[in-house]
Amino acid sequence: MNVIGSIRTNMKRIIIGRDTTIDLVLSALIAGGHVLLDDVPGTGKTMLAKSLAKSIDAEFGRIQFTPDLLPTDVTGLNYYNQKQGEFVFKPGPAFCNILLADEINRATPRTQSSLLECMEEKQITVDGVTHILEKPFFVIATQNPIETIGTFPLPEAQLDRFLMVLRIGLSNLEEEIQIMERFMKNSPLEELEPVCNKEAIKSLQKACSEVYVHPELLHYMAELTVATRNHKSLLTGVSSRGSLALLRTCQAYALVQGRDYVVPEDVKEVAVPVLSHRIVIEQGSVSSSSSEKIIYELLNSIKVPTEEWTRT
Repeated sequence: MNVIGSIRTNMKRIIIGRDTTIDLVLSALIAGGHVLLDDVPGTGKTMLAKSLAKSIDAEFGRIQFTPDLLPTDVTGLNYYNQKQGEFVFKPGPAFCNILLADEINRATPRTQSSLLECMEEKQITVDGVTHILEKPFFVIATQNPIETIGTFPLPEAQLDRFLMVLRIGLSNLEEEIQIMERFMKNSPLEELEPVCNKEAIKSLQKACSEVYVHPELLHYMAELTVATRNHKSLLTGVSSRGSLALLRTCQAYALVQGRDYVVPEDVKEVAVPVLSHRIVIEQGSVSSSSSEKIIYELLNSIKVPTEEWTRT
């Protein structure tokens, strides 16, 4: 079994009935992006993050975001070491390979912004000194969309740093029974062992950029993002960063599906989680919950090209 299949199988020992979500999270990791899990409590957001982290032999860090959390609690700080007689840098929990930023919207905007540099540039600057983060560096953040007391909504600049925003959703009857049976005696998460190392992930990230994208599919993706900029209900459409995010995610998703080329179905599968959080709906036009519907509408309105998608 290949590396992707091994990680997927390992995660499915914990997460039930969320195969597409697992594939999308793996795609974000391989694409070098980050994921925001935006869902109600108890849907398995933290469990999903932990199952991925435990499947990879890499350093895992967790930050429980609270209103009194300071930026230095995330990035680290310089402190005076009396024995050495000088200032010494103490790295924060962000110095890891997989970071779980739990309930990220409970921290103040100042603390939230401390993640901007490390998410975009894979580095952290403290007191004018830049520290390069080890690859791979992957952030999985969680937030509860229905609770507003004691929370601070993520600004557009912060949201734009996430490659995808995913919603896990609630289980159906059959899945709920399977969950109870699996966790009846103990948590299988405690017994989960790594199935690959950091080098394997870095190799996948390198292979991602080699996945072939037909020129017609590039045109199809560009049509989709440009259409958001001309939509009458949108104040702001998808930026060029969003277009690149869509391209990169399509390549990674194709790799997760076992292909070295992108097909239109890849674009349709990843477009909503990659683009819906990058658009701003004009106030009074439609409800804020319609951002995903707008992307779906555009996908249905734009003609899908038909070609031979493999390399010629």
